[in-house]
This record gives sequence, structure tokens and C-alpha cells, in this order.
Amino acid sequence: MKQFFILCSGADKKLLETCSEGEQTKFAGIGATVFFTAVMAFIASSYALFTVFDSIWPAMAFGVVWGLLIFNLDRFIVSTIRKRDKFSSELLQATPRIILAIIIAIVISKPLEIKIFEKEIDTVLLKEKNAMALSNKKEVASYFQSDLDKNKTEIDSLKSEITKKETEVNALYTTYITEAEGTKGTMKLGKGPVFKEKIAKHNLAKSELDTLRKNNLAKIAEKEAKTKTLQADLDKKVTDTQPIIDGFDGLMARINALGKLPQLPSLFIMLLFLAIETSPIIAKLLSPKGEYDFKLEDIETALKATLTQDKYQRDLLVKTSAAMHDKVYGDIAEDKGLYNLQRQKATELLELQAHNFVEKQKKTL
Repeated sequence: MKQFFILCSGADKKLLETCSEGEQTKFAGIGATVFFTAVMAFIASSYALFTVFDSIWPAMAFGVVWGLLIFNLDRFIVSTIRKRDKFSSELLQATPRIILAIIIAIVISKPLEIKIFEKEIDTVLLKEKNAMALSNKKEVASYFQSDLDKNKTEIDSLKSEITKKETEVNALYTTYITEAEGTKGTMKLGKGPVFKEKIAKHNLAKSELDTLRKNNLAKIAEKEAKTKTLQADLDKKVTDTQPIIDGFDGLMARINALGKLPQLPSLFIMLLFLAIETSPIIAKLLSPKGEYDFKLEDIETALKATLTQDKYQRDLLVKTSAAMHDKVYGDIAEDKGLYNLQRQKATELLELQAHNFVEKQKKTL
């Protein structure tokens, strides 16, 4: 277990084996922090992705990848911090790594906060879903309301026509009855010419009423059927959109719901993960140079000195070789025999070019 945690710390295992037991324990502790941070990252990301996929296996697969990524980042951050002679240099070196550690801590803590406050988040989401359901019902109803109102107005108009005609028929009925009784009209008892005229008007109006009632009732039945269809469409629209509202509990919705809860408990959880994530870096910054740091610095400075010496020797070799070549070619340039030979060969080449040119001209002619 100790060797595994030392591996997690990113330290040079062979070099650390030459150090004291206390030095090895220190790096094992750093490695354990890196390892358990990666485990928490795996749990957090698995839960977060489970809320997205609603399936445990894809969530765990992505969780493993995310946990390994966090493990690698933390191991890299811790292993690249070197102890310096000045604390300001160490702090400057560690600042980008601390910022990265803070970002990782926030990313890890948020899904776990969602799980810890799951019941409270569900309460907030339930209220939001109810509000969304009411709003959706009103919105859908307003979409169909104009057609429903128009249909109701037309039905009321048709009923009003029937009622108006019935009032007219009843008035004519009263008129011819009172005429027969002699209480109104000609004030003569019996069924005279005026009575016959008034009863004919009544019968005509009643016939018109029957026709109007028949036609309007048919239209009213059609309008009422259309109203039922519109109402059924409205209810179907509300029913179809309800699953979308019921499914409003994804990762983003839960993060927003978490933001509506009191922030103090959430802040403490985030600070806890922040402390866990930055503790290896802080520990390295605050701890004095240890045996491992001195030995590592000795190896690095020795290598740097060797590389510097090798570079100087290579530069000197290039300069010496260039100077020797300049001197050799300078001596050759002053050799009269080589100069005469080069002149003779150049003359022969020019003569060959001239003869070749003349031959080509002859062929052209």
C-alpha cells in the first residue's frame, strides 16, 4: 500500500528508496491524498452522468475516465512542484497549479452537493414543475381559447335566434287567444275574421320557428361537437407536453435548484473539497526542503552542468573545424599548379560549347 501511494505521489521511486523512512511516509501521504481525490472525482462524475443517462453502466464508464483524468492531473501538479531557495519563487511556481486545483475541487464537489441535498432539490424542482404545468396549461388554453370563444358565441347566437322566435310565437299565441276571448283586439267574443287572421300569423310564425329550431339545433350540435373536439385537442396538448415537464430534473435543472437553496452548507462542502484538493500543494509549499528534494536537486544540477559543458564543447569543436577548413582552402587557393589546371579545363569547356553552338546553327540553315 505504501509503495502504491508513493507511485501516486509522482515521486522518483528509486531515489525515494535511498531516503529516510520519514521522507517516504511524507510522499506516501501526498500520494494517498491524490488517490482518494481521484476516487471522489469518480463517485461525483458517475452520479452526475447518471442523472444524464439514467443508466449506471455508461455513467460508471465515464466516471472511470474522469477519475483517471483527475488522478493524472493531480499527480502531475504535485510532481512538478520543486522546492526553491525562496518561498516567493515556490509560490509563483505553484500559483497556476493552485488555480487548477481550485477548478478541479469545484467540479468535483458540485455533483456530490447535488446528491447530498437531493431531497431539498427535489422539493424545489417539484414547485418549479407545478408552476411550469400551470403556465403550460394556460399557454395551451390561450392558443385554443379564440376558437372556443368564437364557437361559443356562434352557439349563443343560434340559441338567441330560437329564443327570439319563440317569444314572437308566444306573443302571437296570446294575441289570437285574447281575440277569441274578447279581452283584447276587437273586444268581441268568438272566432271572427280578425281571429282567423291572427291565428294564421301565429301558425306561420310557429312553422318558421319549427324550421328555425330544426336548422339551428343541427348547427348547435355541430358547433358543440367542434367544441368537444377543440377541448379534446387542448387536453391532448397538455397531456403530450406534461412528460417534458415531468422530465425537468436533469443535471442543469438540479444545479440551478441547488443555487436556490441556502448557500452556506454548499459552501462548506466546496471548501472541504478545496482543502483536500490543494492540501498536497500547500503541504509541499509549507514543508522545508527534505532529503528527497536535496538529492533530486543534486541530480538535476549535475545533469544541467553536464549538458552545459557538452554544449560548450560542441560549439568549440564547430569553431575549430571551421577555422581549419578556412586555412586549408586558403592554402589551396594560392597553389599555381591547381590554378593553371582549372584555367585549362575552363578553356576547353568554352571551346566545346562554341563548336556545339556552330553545329546547331548549321543544321538550322
